Amino acid sequence: MTAAGFLQLQVMFMDNKTMENEAAKSVELEIPSIELLQRELAREEYRHSFRKTLLNIAGILVVIAALAALLATRLFILIEINGNSMNPTLKSGEIIFLRQTKNVETGDIVGFYYGGRILLKRAIGSAGDYINIDQEGNVYVNDKKIEEPYLTEKNLGKCELEFPYQVPEGMLFVLGDNRSLSMDSRIKAIGCVEKDQIVGKVAFRAWPLSRMGNMH
Repeated sequence: MTAAGFLQLQVMFMDNKTMENEAAKSVELEIPSIELLQRELAREEYRHSFRKTLLNIAGILVVIAALAALLATRLFILIEINGNSMNPTLKSGEIIFLRQTKNVETGDIVGFYYGGRILLKRAIGSAGDYINIDQEGNVYVNDKKIEEPYLTEKNLGKCELEFPYQVPEGMLFVLGDNRSLSMDSRIKAIGCVEKDQIVGKVAFRAWPLSRMGNMH
């Protein structure tokens, strides 16, 4: 063997040995401590628990939203006010919730069907009551003048009735709060409201935010 060949074999041997050393180093693994493993396990358990909690909360929120939508559909009707017949109590553009019920009392703002739409007026008298309105716009029910703090102006308005007027059986006498403008039970075309016409009564004002709140 020549000197050059011997030198080549020596270099190859050194290269192989170097590769073996590098391979040995690469297979050496750092074994984590028990404390580190416990911390990692605790972190993973927390992540899993947090994700599970979020999924549970999301599920609960979906159920609540579904129930709210169901209740809103069955119990309430959302209405946007269009017109000024109930000024200043209700203004055009405001949004209210009408609670569906046939049980209304004097003073309630009632929603009822008329001409394919829902009108909003205030209940003034029920079946058998005698209604009277004088020239100044004061309203009397069974000869007793009623207090109407919700009005800004009293007015007889357009009236086609002869007073005193007795509310027929099964009917409700209604007036708008804007007496000079409102078309209500004073007009024969509308007249008193039958119970079957009643949708419900105004319960809550949702918009605008500055006037939001319950309505009685």
